[in-house]
Amino acid sequence: MIFNELGRTGLRLSNLGFGASSLGGVFHSIREEEGIEAVLTALDGGINFIDVSPYYGHEKAETVLGKALRQVSRSRYVLSTKVGRYGKDGVNTWDYSAGRARSSVYESMERMGVDYIDIINVHDVEFQADLPGGLQKVADETLPALCELKREGVVGHVGITDLQPENLRWVIEHVEEGTVESVLSFCHYALNDTLLTDYLDFFEQHGVGVINASPFSMGLLSDRGTPDWHPAPQPLKEACARAAAYCREQGYPIDKLAVQFATSLNPRIASTLFSSANPKNVLKNIAYAEEPIDEELARKVQDIIGPQMFVRWKNS
Repeated sequence: MIFNELGRTGLRLSNLGFGASSLGGVFHSIREEEGIEAVLTALDGGINFIDVSPYYGHEKAETVLGKALRQVSRSRYVLSTKVGRYGKDGVNTWDYSAGRARSSVYESMERMGVDYIDIINVHDVEFQADLPGGLQKVADETLPALCELKREGVVGHVGITDLQPENLRWVIEHVEEGTVESVLSFCHYALNDTLLTDYLDFFEQHGVGVINASPFSMGLLSDRGTPDWHPAPQPLKEACARAAAYCREQGYPIDKLAVQFATSLNPRIASTLFSSANPKNVLKNIAYAEEPIDEELARKVQDIIGPQMFVRWKNS
């Protein structure tokens, strides 16, 4: 496993990280015991970075993750979770207030059985853009509350996450330098979309570490194909399906190529998160990341995706 520095935080993250959203049954139902084994398998396989959120499975992901983390030494992992986006009884809610951010952190620590969180993120800041106060509230209220927890020693570092990189940039430009220490962007450094690279210089200039998520673009780049709920437009889904079929013909699963592309070609990205509650899939993705990529095949896949490269969709 390769380890990279995360900005100026001093944290060294495995280039392949474990996203715990699957533990909440976000994509399909899981067996809790299997999910716990998936976490332990990831750690035993050399992964040291785990990301989660109270939103995933409406607290279930943090609860299941906590059962796994209680079985290992706290020194074995870097833990990231989030505030701002929640859910209960199947209903999504958003609350970026300072008070809710503080209480959310303590609730997450209790669910996971830890007394310290390495990275605390404001989750999907674009949703606050549509709420009273807009993104300015994240800058003026949410982030200061998290920075206060940092001064108190409850959390180690403060970050923000979003599907839209321009929102990440906006927030960084509207807070005191050093407030935002890391960003987590998803679906914008993958075979079908490398928009994130357009922002790397900006993030580096501000000392902000970069985490990438969803090398499969939420299922676009997989043999299984996209779930019904995937928000991508149909022409993009069809282009990625053609690319997946071509990879199958070459005997090289597109899933493998997607992991290798996201983890091996840009060392400026500290870690790429994938999610699976299946221990066998965890081992498979670790093995993929450790093998050299077929760069010619990657270029061919991008040619097949063609005009659908960089096509975007709205968060949901």
